[in-house]
Order: sequence, then structure tokens, then C-alpha cells
Amino acid sequence: MNAKNAVMLSDEDLRYAEELVEDGRFPSVSDVVKAGLTRMRMFEQASNDPLAGMADEIRRRAELPEDQRIPWDGKAMAERLNERLARKFKEEAPDALHDHAASARRSRSVSDR
Repeated sequence: MNAKNAVMLSDEDLRYAEELVEDGRFPSVSDVVKAGLTRMRMFEQASNDPLAGMADEIRRRAELPEDQRIPWDGKAMAERLNERLARKFKEEAPDALHDHAASARRSRSVSDR
């Protein structure tokens, strides 16, 4: 449903919107305003979604020439991650981490038989 509404634009914004229409980039000033609102909505959704920002950064880095890419060592990354998780869970619930580790050892020893 479309609703008709009057929007006040500064002289500068109106001139810019009219230039976009004259250049053929938009069919009307109304469409320029709609595009701006759509872009704001997308920006806000992306701002609320941390994974969207990560995906953009991954795409950006993937497009870099190979000599400019950040070296990645999976084993070192896994070790750092395990250390951080161990510290986090030790601080939050030392008994839960110990219980989980003991349970995992029991599960492995049972499944290894």
C-alpha cells in the first residue's frame, strides 16, 4: 500500500535528488527518497547482525591479491581459541569445565572399546 505524504527537503538535498533523476538514475524524486530509506533499513539490519559485517570483511579480504592476504595458521588459531575458551569457562564455572572434560574423557574411553 502506498501512502501519499509530503516530505520537506533542504534546497541542497532537493537539487541532488533532481540531478539523480535528470541523470536517469531514478525515475522520480520520490524514488530517490525510497532508495535512501531502503538503504538506511539495510544498514540498520546489517548493523544489528554482526555476522553480516564479518561476511563483508571476509569477502573484502578474499578479493585481495595473494601477497596482501593475512597468513592463517589453523593449528595456532585453534590453540588460541581453546586457551580463550578454557580461561572463560574456568572463570565462569570451574567445576562445569572440569565435569565436562571428565565426561568427554569417559565418552571417548567407552567409544574406543
